[in-house]
Formats: sequence, C-alpha cells, structure tokens
Amino acid sequence: MGSPARSTNPWIVRPRPNSAPALRLFCFPYAGLGVSVFRSWPANFPASIEIVLMQPPGREGRWSVKPFLDMPSLADSATEALLPHLEVPFAFFGHSLGALESFEIARRLRRRGQPQPVHLFASAHRAPQMPNPHPEIHELGDREFIDQICRQYGGIPQAVLDNPDLVELMLPCLRADFSVFEGYAYIEDSPLDCPITAFGGTRDRRVSEPEVRAWGAQTTQAFRQQMFEGEHFFLNEQRDALIANIMKDLTAVPAVSVG
Repeated sequence: MGSPARSTNPWIVRPRPNSAPALRLFCFPYAGLGVSVFRSWPANFPASIEIVLMQPPGREGRWSVKPFLDMPSLADSATEALLPHLEVPFAFFGHSLGALESFEIARRLRRRGQPQPVHLFASAHRAPQMPNPHPEIHELGDREFIDQICRQYGGIPQAVLDNPDLVELMLPCLRADFSVFEGYAYIEDSPLDCPITAFGGTRDRRVSEPEVRAWGAQTTQAFRQQMFEGEHFFLNEQRDALIANIMKDLTAVPAVSVG
C-alpha cells in the first residue's frame, strides 16, 4: 500500500483511495491521537469498502494547527470536511471521543438535509444522553492530568510517558480533547434513523455496560450491543473481533454489496 492520500481538506486521509466504493467507512479516533489509531485497518476490509480516516487538528500531521476546545466547533468543522465524500453509502465508526463526535456529525447532516450514515458504530463511550459521572480533569496540572488519564484509561504507552518531549507535544491536544468531552452538553432531539451498534469493554473503568446499552435510545432502527474482553482501549487487543463485528453489520446493509 502506498502513501495515504490526503484530500484538499486536511481532515480527510484516504489510505486506499477508491473513487467508486460500495461503501465508505469514516473512522474517528479517540482523544490525543489521529489517523495512526487505524493504520492497520484498511488491509482488513474488502476493497469495496473505502476506509476514510478523520484527522482532527492538533495531532500527528496537524500538530501546528490549534485543536478545538468544544464539540460544536469540532463537529461543525468535521461535517464540512465530509460533505464532498457522501456521494456513496457511508458508515461511521468512532472510539471514545470519536463516538460522540460521529454522533454529533450525524445529527448535523440530518439538520442540513444531507445523506445519513447507513450505520453508526459507537465504541467505548456512554450514550450521549447519559450524564458524565466522573470528575473533570482537563484543568488539572500537567502531572496530575497525565496521572489521571493513566489511572482511568490506561491509554498512554510507557514509552511515551518516559519521553518528556513526547508528553509535552501531546499535552495541548489531550487537554483540548478533554475540554471537548467534559464540556459536552447533550441537546434533546429525535433519534437517528440509522441502525446503531455500540461496543464496550468488560473492564472499562470509564464506561459501564448499561451506559453502552443506552445507545439504543438514539435510533429508530435496529440496535445491537457487543461487549469485548478488555479495558477502555479494547479496540487494540480485540481489533480482529471488532472488525469482524463491523463487517457483520455492514454486510446486512440493503442494496450495498461489500464483497
């Protein structure tokens, strides 16, 4: 596979460009990281599904761009970036903050009379209508902020923690993403008209099984819940099983042959 192709919009990274796929799967990363979260995914999907990776500002290839501090600004920008790529059926997958972001983008598309995803995959995030039961951490001092992330999520590799320069590079983006997450205000609206599958980790200290199940209230269509053995970042250890579950639902999309 060659170098990933970027559209004219820096949000969009297409590792395996396909001008006429049966379906596009837009993937939204979790806090602090970007498209590298999904670097191994394209090879595990059939060629008829184009994997489109969403690269928010402030990380990886966009370090120099100031990250967003609130969900409305983040979701509005991502929605604009997506619009030129919705000429074929598409689905959303988001993990943790990415799940909440993809939900808000689907709502924005609906309000604008744009196409809706044929499926929404929400991973490792409580249903958006559920209040955040955890104390806020985005305004803590640097050391305590990092300690809390490690304690609650276990998501920063030790190799990064041992490199002060890397930690310093990641901190502004992480802090901004937690500002987005912790400042999120759910607005009551009608459920989405697309099926939703919600994924959770059995040992996730941040998201409980009932909070995962509550995503069912956000759709008028089919809802499915799948729990995986693991903590908050089960998508790394359970990648193959997770992708198999995504494919299971995508192959059920009417009139879409995903091969």
